[in-house]
Amino acid sequence: MKVIVADKISERGVELLKQSGLNTVLTTKETIDKELADAEALIVRSATRVTPTLLDKAPRLRAIGRAGVGVDNIDLQEATRRGVLVMSTPGGNAVSVAEHTFALMLALARGVPKMDAALREGRWEKSSSGTEVRGKTLGLIGLGRIGSEVARRAEAFDMRVIAYDPYISEAAAKELQVELVSLDKLMAESDFISLHTALSPATQNLINPRSIAKMKKSARIINAARGELIDEAALAEALKSGRLAGAAIDVFLEEPPKNSPLVGLPNVIATPHIAGSTQEAQEEVGTQVAVQIRDYLKDGIIRNAVNLPALSADQYRRVRPYLELAERLGSLITQAAPTPPGRIRIRYAGEVAEVGTHLLRSAVLAGVLNAVLDEKVNVVNAPAMATARGLTVEEETRRRAHGFPNTLEVAALPGPSSPAAFTAEGTVLFDGTPRVIAIDGISLEAHLQGTVLYLRNADEPGVIGQVGTTLGKLGVNIATLSLGRRDDRQGAEAVSIIRLDGEVPQSILDPVREIRGITVAKLLKLG
Repeated sequence: MKVIVADKISERGVELLKQSGLNTVLTTKETIDKELADAEALIVRSATRVTPTLLDKAPRLRAIGRAGVGVDNIDLQEATRRGVLVMSTPGGNAVSVAEHTFALMLALARGVPKMDAALREGRWEKSSSGTEVRGKTLGLIGLGRIGSEVARRAEAFDMRVIAYDPYISEAAAKELQVELVSLDKLMAESDFISLHTALSPATQNLINPRSIAKMKKSARIINAARGELIDEAALAEALKSGRLAGAAIDVFLEEPPKNSPLVGLPNVIATPHIAGSTQEAQEEVGTQVAVQIRDYLKDGIIRNAVNLPALSADQYRRVRPYLELAERLGSLITQAAPTPPGRIRIRYAGEVAEVGTHLLRSAVLAGVLNAVLDEKVNVVNAPAMATARGLTVEEETRRRAHGFPNTLEVAALPGPSSPAAFTAEGTVLFDGTPRVIAIDGISLEAHLQGTVLYLRNADEPGVIGQVGTTLGKLGVNIATLSLGRRDDRQGAEAVSIIRLDGEVPQSILDPVREIRGITVAKLLKLG
């Protein structure tokens, strides 16, 4: 499997990929296009932009690893539509960004760059300058990994720390000695405002004329997160007019900032997007992204995905055996049902109901859609593709009164109101293989793998014998055969799952359907 490393990461990360047996190719802007055609994974930092045009050149791409936290340079919607998993490396550079944030804040508070410039020019400006941070209020917009690291350091400087983050609990904030407040209160009370939030429609231009009007005139702003969080023109005007005391900026709307109104202002400190660029941070995120890509390509383990719901390592370990079962059952019901499904019903029982049902739902949908579409569908893009086609999903959990304790039942229903359903129930056995254990309530046990002849018939003497004879005459070998009937009497409705060896043409169905008693005969492709 081929992995492209488009931007520079740590040598340890590159070596780890190579030692894992992955074909690891380091590219430049000039060479990346020709290497994308057969690539299964792509590793980037912030320099390479993953656009629809780039993705068009990588039809086999399965995963993108971002060596860093933000994925602003990746078209996430397009990657998801194409079924490409996107992973970031949160936390790998948190300490470096937090330390740079503090470096900017202290330099801003004491005017360090200005004093340094004066001394270099031969001026000894030993007048009183700047302010202490002790006793001041630091307002953190975002209390994630980086914001939390900044809060820990602020405590050592005897600062009061307040934060706005609607996704953090009071208990988590209290543990950090941080008071959660409204955004308006943070703007009004903070002496220093530091941005540590992701970019979204809600946070774009968070610092704007209205929010600036709520701040103290002595307030100073630090941004080592995203340039788009600040309306640069509004901030520049406030700094020029004295409405704000200063700003320290590591990220810009346009990088390099050719036309930014902030660059060159006397009360602005600017650095070139280097907050997370320490040697230690680059070593950490480079190794972390390499491990994540390796584990996904080799073992299917998903960590730090930004376009899939997160699972802990324990949850993934427990749910993983059922993912294949879910996909195979979805494929089976779509191919075997008498009419195309308009709704999908999923019932979980036992351990299956306890972990990762969102991922199992996506796996069922991938099985359903792959059975009828030429497009690549997987757990990443299955929900969106199902929604686009008007395919709805109903889910419920239930108790198993007898039989296998951990089961998944998938049903295909033809329309929005029809109660008629074609169902298949399955489980995972001790050896990890997915098995179907009931079809339309008829018990049987069969592997969900390969080419399968699916039959419905009246249970009469000689039917199965004639099927075997017919297949033998056609040169088709039976690998396994599983039977079940609705009740214990001759003539009852029966189901057969017959696994066949090799490629089998659809033409075998015609003579099979001529056998007396056969009511349904279909060839299914599973897995």
